[in-house]
Amino acid sequence: MDVPYVPAYKPHFQRIFHAVIVVKLVYEAKIFSNCELARRLKARGLDGYHDYSLANWICLVKHESNFNTRALNRKNANGSSDYGIFQLNNQWWCKDNRYPSKNACDIAYSKFMDDNIDDDIHCAKRVVKDPNGMSAWVGWKNHCKGRNLSKYLAGCKL
Repeated sequence: MDVPYVPAYKPHFQRIFHAVIVVKLVYEAKIFSNCELARRLKARGLDGYHDYSLANWICLVKHESNFNTRALNRKNANGSSDYGIFQLNNQWWCKDNRYPSKNACDIAYSKFMDDNIDDDIHCAKRVVKDPNGMSAWVGWKNHCKGRNLSKYLAGCKL
């Protein structure tokens, strides 16, 4: 009885394929300037939303995604992933079929991996409604909370 040949390179091929997809996503990403994003967030009602200044939002995004609409973090200690400009986590906010999720924003992760940030903004508003507020984001806690954030809007004509 002949045993069919199964190439041993399949897992390697899958890793390469996934790496190409990630590179493609990053390559095609929109990278906002701080002022461009500030204007967009202000127009969408985030300045003062749940008592968080526009500078808080810009600082948060700077330290979470570096203004990259397609930022991806799969290095969380618990195995969860963060997606998009606000680095929204799949354990709590979106569904990606890689990790059990509460999916509190009722949205697929892929909506956070494109250049249309309206759905990202909608979910970020949902996040800050929770008792943790912006403390849900480690980048905000470590770099923005309780600090002078004027530099994040310096030079922006809002």
